[in-house]
Amino acid sequence: MAVVNYIMSLGASVMMPIIFLILGICIGMGFGKSLVSGLKVGVGFVGLSVITQLLSDNIGPAVNAMVKTYHLHLYTLDIGWPAASQVAFATSVGAIIIPLGLLVNIICLIIGTTKTLNIDLWNYWHFAFIGSIVYFATDSFWWGLFATCVTIIVTLIGADRSQKKVQEFYGKDLNGISLPQAFCVSFIPYAIVVNWIVDRIPGLNKVDIDADKMKEKFGVLGDPIVLGVIVGIVIGILAKYPFAKILQLGVILAAVMVLIPRITNLFIEGLSPIANRTQEIVKQRFKGKEFNIGMTPALVIGHPVTLVTSLLLIPIILFLSVVIPGNQFLPLASLSGLIYIFPLVLPYTHGNELKTLLVGILSLVLGVLSATTLAGIFTKAVKIVQASLIPAGTSSVASIDFAASPLAWIVYEGTVNLPIIGGVLLGFIVITLMIWNRRQIKKGL
Repeated sequence: MAVVNYIMSLGASVMMPIIFLILGICIGMGFGKSLVSGLKVGVGFVGLSVITQLLSDNIGPAVNAMVKTYHLHLYTLDIGWPAASQVAFATSVGAIIIPLGLLVNIICLIIGTTKTLNIDLWNYWHFAFIGSIVYFATDSFWWGLFATCVTIIVTLIGADRSQKKVQEFYGKDLNGISLPQAFCVSFIPYAIVVNWIVDRIPGLNKVDIDADKMKEKFGVLGDPIVLGVIVGIVIGILAKYPFAKILQLGVILAAVMVLIPRITNLFIEGLSPIANRTQEIVKQRFKGKEFNIGMTPALVIGHPVTLVTSLLLIPIILFLSVVIPGNQFLPLASLSGLIYIFPLVLPYTHGNELKTLLVGILSLVLGVLSATTLAGIFTKAVKIVQASLIPAGTSSVASIDFAASPLAWIVYEGTVNLPIIGGVLLGFIVITLMIWNRRQIKKGL
């Protein structure tokens, strides 16, 4: 635990450059180029952290003002992903997650059931989270380990199956890069279903508005920087801010809309040389084989449709949360992180704003219900790990990330509430997916 805690305490901005420096040297890029690539990734994480904090610092008070103004109080409090990550790493499952994750990944590579090498070690906490809450719920290390392995394998397969769509949608800079983040992969089925349904509804299937078409149809009003101002003003009005503060919020959200895409370019600049060099080696030494580097979805969260949709969803989900039957979870601390729902959604909706917004609404409606379901074990885990994370006067807590993930809910229910039947069923599904993915890989798909 001391070693794991030290590694994770370095943060992604330090840990990932070290990883890329080592990886770059191993694949023959040389020390200088590897160092520059790693530092660009590190600087990207620093910049993204600064902008995300700016967003959180300004959205948080506005959301709290709306909660008080419209009396949007629910039983379960959102305490954000930091609490979830601390729960994830503070168990026997979390202590071994990095070697375990790499071992499972390498075995899958060897037997041909994945073509992704996931070096996004920072986001391994998603795997550890589901394993840890299953461990707390069952008091069994082995059930926690099983849940973790299921999550890792499903995530790798999701990353494989979405990689070509990711590359086609976001551009050639992502050649040889996949996005094996468990939270993002969870929402691919929603994107497929919504896309299929909307395409079969007369009228709706004619609505085709993406980032470029927004500019064409709405002129200056369709520009992301202007949309940021508009959404900021709307949120400020709903929060009943004074006029000056409304304008300030509008400009700040406009800044977020502009700065996040520019910062994410640093990730691509840092990763592209390593991804390209890896592909060259694979083509030379393993003819007919494909190999992808699994990296953080921070690479693509700067897309205008992702940013616009995430901001639009803030007031929508706040008001839906209080009317959804059975829901007890009010998203607050996690709202600035809604952008992570969409990295693997956009390639399936083709960046269509309407479809993406509908996927977002579906994801969050089911997500708050999932968070409500998992709140009991989430709260128990936080109390065991670090009770101080629970605010005074609060008896129930959860977080959108990772408790609102459909993958987390399915794995938890299958291992905890249906321990034998569910475990067998999950095992069968995972083996079937592995065999199917292997066949797809052999076909070059």
